[in-house]
This record gives sequence, C-alpha cells and structure tokens, in this order.
Amino acid sequence: MPRDHHPFPWAEIKRSLLVSLWFMFLTFPVMVIRVNTVERTVEWRWNNMVLVGAGSFALSFVWRWLMARREAGRVRAERGEQGAETWTMRIQGLRELRLPGLLAGALFIAAFPFIFSTYQVNIMITALMYVVLGLGLNIVVGVAGLLDLGYVAFYAVGAYGYALLNHHYGLGFWAALPLGAALGAVFGILLGFPVLRLRGDYLAIVTLGFGEIIRLILENWNAFSFGPSGIAHIDRPGLFGLNLDLDWTMKYLFFIMIALVLFTVFVVDRLQNSRIGRAWLALREDELACQAMGIDKTRTKLTAFALGATWAGMIGVVFAAKTTFVNPASFTFMESAIILSIVVLGGMGSILGVIIAAFVLMLLPEYLRAFSEYRMLLFGASMVLVMVFRPQGLITRVRRRYEYPLPQGLPDRRGADDPA
Repeated sequence: MPRDHHPFPWAEIKRSLLVSLWFMFLTFPVMVIRVNTVERTVEWRWNNMVLVGAGSFALSFVWRWLMARREAGRVRAERGEQGAETWTMRIQGLRELRLPGLLAGALFIAAFPFIFSTYQVNIMITALMYVVLGLGLNIVVGVAGLLDLGYVAFYAVGAYGYALLNHHYGLGFWAALPLGAALGAVFGILLGFPVLRLRGDYLAIVTLGFGEIIRLILENWNAFSFGPSGIAHIDRPGLFGLNLDLDWTMKYLFFIMIALVLFTVFVVDRLQNSRIGRAWLALREDELACQAMGIDKTRTKLTAFALGATWAGMIGVVFAAKTTFVNPASFTFMESAIILSIVVLGGMGSILGVIIAAFVLMLLPEYLRAFSEYRMLLFGASMVLVMVFRPQGLITRVRRRYEYPLPQGLPDRRGADDPA
C-alpha cells in the first residue's frame, strides 16, 4: 500500500454517528417538543432534530479528523521528518519583508483613528490596554513562573489612585500616570513579601485572596472610595490645555496607548534578556536549583511582582481617564482570569504571542456580535480548539542557547576514555 494512501475512515464515521444520535436523544425534549400552553397544543419541530443531528455529526467528525492530524504531526516530529523544518524555512524566508511590513503597519496605525468610527477606536484602545496588562502579567506568570490570580488588584490601585487624586486634589492624567505605576509597584512588593515561601496552588490562592481583599475594601470603605457608587467626572488626558471633544479624545488616547505598548514591549524584551530575566527563567524552571546557584530568590520574586504590577497600575490610570468613572464592579476576578487567559493563550513568556492573544480575546467577542446570543458560544468553542491543538500557546517562546567556544590553543580537558 502506498505511504500516502489512507483507508476510508468508516470507524470514525460510525463513532460520529453514535455521537449525533446521543445528542439528538439528549436535546429531543428541548429542541423538538414545544408546548403551547395558551392553545393547549404540542408542536413537533422535527427540523430542529435534523439540524442537531447533522451539526453534531459534522463537528464530531471534524474534531476526530483534527485530532488524527495532530497525532500524525506529533509522530512525524518524533521521527525527525522534514515538515517542521520546511515550515520554519518558510517563515525565515519572509524576513526580507520585515521592513516593508513595519512601514505598512505604521501607516495603518497612523491612519486607523481617522478611517474608522469612534466605536472602533474605542474597541482598539481596550485591546491595546489588555496588551499591556498581558505583558505585565507575563513577567510574573510567563517568565518568573509565579501564578498570580489577583493581578486585577494592581489594576484597581492605579485606577482608584488617579480617581482619588483627581477628585480631591485636581491632579491631571500625566502627573498621575507615573504615580499609578509607582503605586502598583509598591502594592506588588506588599503582595510579594507574604508569599515568598509559597508556590503553585498555594500562591494562586493567596494572590486570589489579595485581589478580593482590595475589591472588598473599595466596595465597603465609603469614606475612602465612595463605596459601590464609585467616582465619576474623572478628567480625561489633556493636550496643552485644549478642550477636546469625545471623538478627538479617543484619537488622542489611541496614540497614547500605541506609545505605551511600544514602550512596554521594549522594556519587557530588555528585561527578559537581562540578568534579572535569566534569574526569572531559572526561578520558573527549578526554584531549588536557582537558589543553590546563588540567585537571591527573595529579590528575584519581589522584582517580578513589582515590575508586573507597575504596568497594571499604569493602565489603571488610563482606564480611569478613558471611562471617566470607576467603581469596584470593574475589578472582579473575571478581569484577572481574562488577563491570565491572554498569557496562557499567547504562550508563556512570548511577547508576540501575548499581543496576538490580547487582540483575539478582546476583538473576537466584539466582532461576533452579529451572531447575537451565540457569540459567546462561538468564542468559547474557538478558545477550546486553540488550547487543544496549540497547548503551548499561539507562539511559543524560543529558548535561548548560549555557546562559549574554547579559546584557540587551549587543550580539550575531556579524557581519552570520555565517550563524548
């Protein structure tokens, strides 16, 4: 039999038929029978049963086909066949298009707020905010390996810091932006100290509790945070004293967020390639070995928490300026879960992967609004498919290798009986 010939998958068709029959049986009372209580009649919707059966059969068959392709790809990779190398060579062949691509991207970004509506610009600002939040959490979770489920607390600290300073002292956006980053760093250190000896699930539980404590304080301390009512009439970013309307304010915020994203990407990339970045990676791989090699575990963890929280505090200021209103309902655990999903979906430690995942998670639900109540179902199904077939993330971070050649003239110290 030729190598590329595959027998007709009768077994897979049989399994998919059984799945469709099972779904038809389960959904029969809901999808087929409809009781009209006014006229006291029963309506039989057999077309729904046909749709359920056909849809479940098609989805089951496609799922099994994709799983078979995934398994075949894994086997080819273990055998060292040329498929992965060919794909890598194709990607490397596109490097010559990097400069034209960057120029085209820069032109598109510059023209975006003037081409699209204010609604589209507002959505893109939100996506850019989550890009920065994802890159900040990527330092803590993706690079240092510290599972933080209370990251939204630093986001809330930055937002409420600007809201309170603006409400009581009239402090502007540009003065509050570095203060929000500093407040986030301080609270990151305050969280880091109690969890220095924790790891894994215990660390996740403590950070989750920290995020809930911050939210409950903001919700119940009326004299300080105005309670559930929140703080309104927060000033938007100023531009040399000009009074901008909503349309131009959104354009202005868009370019501010572009600048913050570029700044964040540059800083995070330099941090990952620095000495502290290598210490974070060592901490993630093996904490005991990291400490045995002389790395200060306390300072490394505190630095990760502080730097990760810095970006959350900064974006909290942007959020308060964008919405001109903050209340505790904006900083629930769901926000932390979304940001963590961005990091996991994009790829742990991957900057480009986090950026792509943030756009996917933020823009996909908005552009699926045409499907009405089914949009979240489609969104969840797409996330399941991605995590099943790309468990390592959309873009895996390539592990750096450092090779130190022997100086010329230095004899090889390996023994003659060394098999290497």
